[in-house]
Amino acid sequence: MGFTIKLLLRTHAVSVIILGYCAYNWECPSTIRRNMTEFWKEHSRDATVEEMMLDSCAQELTQQELPEVLSMLPSLKGCKVLELGAGIGRYTRHLLTRASHVTAVDFMESFVEKNRQDNGHHSNATFIQADVTKLDVPQNSFDFIFSNWLLMYLSDEELKSCLEKMLSWLRPGGFLFFRESCNHRSGDSKRDFNPTCYRTEAQYSQVASSTQVEEPKMGQTFGFDTVFKKKIQTYVEMKNNPNQICWLLEKVPRSSNTQNEFSTFQQFLDNQQYTRRGILRYEMMFGAGYVSTGGPSTTKTFGVEVLGLDLSDNMVDIATKRATDENLSSVQFEVADATKRTFPEGSFDVIYSRDTILHIDDKLALFKRFHSWLKPGGQLLITDYCCGEKPWTSAFEAYIKQRGYILYTPTEYGKFIQEAGFCSVQADDRTDQFIQVLKTELQRAEAIKDEFIEELSEEDYFTVVNGWKEKLERSNTGDQRWGLFHAIKG
Repeated sequence: MGFTIKLLLRTHAVSVIILGYCAYNWECPSTIRRNMTEFWKEHSRDATVEEMMLDSCAQELTQQELPEVLSMLPSLKGCKVLELGAGIGRYTRHLLTRASHVTAVDFMESFVEKNRQDNGHHSNATFIQADVTKLDVPQNSFDFIFSNWLLMYLSDEELKSCLEKMLSWLRPGGFLFFRESCNHRSGDSKRDFNPTCYRTEAQYSQVASSTQVEEPKMGQTFGFDTVFKKKIQTYVEMKNNPNQICWLLEKVPRSSNTQNEFSTFQQFLDNQQYTRRGILRYEMMFGAGYVSTGGPSTTKTFGVEVLGLDLSDNMVDIATKRATDENLSSVQFEVADATKRTFPEGSFDVIYSRDTILHIDDKLALFKRFHSWLKPGGQLLITDYCCGEKPWTSAFEAYIKQRGYILYTPTEYGKFIQEAGFCSVQADDRTDQFIQVLKTELQRAEAIKDEFIEELSEEDYFTVVNGWKEKLERSNTGDQRWGLFHAIKG
């Protein structure tokens, strides 16, 4: 199960899934592979980095991009790594210094030989010339798979098959990192013929999240959970290109008890709790750009650099578009699971989360991660849904179960933060403020009823208004509480 969180400071939301369109998806497999082979024969004659990246600025891009990509990878100490589409070894040489063994695969002979020539002196390297669609690898044999600009050279059918194979090749708990050019080409090399499939990032995410394999020997079904999905900033800064996207996925067991029959928690968020329409409904209540209690009335502006995380693709898609439209260069967003995402110790001045940790089971473990990510003297600020002392009413029990929330009293919540190592912990029960805000938002809804219905629908209007009234009732009975938490890393 994955989770949503927001980070602030260094320290701040909907996509339609369409099956990938490729011009060659209706061609026979042999024709597709022949076209790809001919394309790369033309662009691998000299085995240069410019050829491999299909860009005249390859040297300059590499200087910035390489350290950026490598900084995203998990620890590879003691790991067996499979590098697919290794090319001339741009990343191979770095992976070899981090992992116990690297198997570098590419289907162009000139690239493989150049990689072997430059990196063959390493005793922990194996070089293979092979087409990934025909590659045969034992199940559960690698800890990490690294793929850079490979999947866009596969048809939709090949992409699905390849992801299933990669999932089976990974050991449980292993990671897949892949990076692709989305939406359109990025390199400036002349191409008389271009068989590349430029999918949207939503298409890759959809295929990855739906990939599953059964492993009878282990008696389990496995799938991918998203650790993060983000843009390559080098391309944004050097080429004004936001379409270089990378993913880090983890191989995890699939449970039959996932939230409301969705395969992943991320799917639950994007298809139920935070659909595009659901987000727009929240905004009508909270104010533009807000999907949580109080909106601008409980928010201040600081003018700082921001990295915003959310597990909902829909949330991040909307946020990214709006940041671009408003030219907010100091703000970056990424789809990420805060319970799996890693950052170097002391990365942030402030971590801020607004009504999101209610989804997370092991709050203590999360708060310990926060403590590590903050600089000494860094601050933690959280608002979140809480609960009153048990027993709860049956209506509240049903609400918690339907939403999948894990709630604690404000006092218990504060103790978790203190146990995580924070000092000067303030845990305030702000339920009275929460109730007043709900009343104000209901008054606002009544005042804009006609506008609300015109923009969305009457059904949307009453869904929201009735939901707010139910929140008021739960809060007035004492079942639902709202907490404000502040702490400092000593």
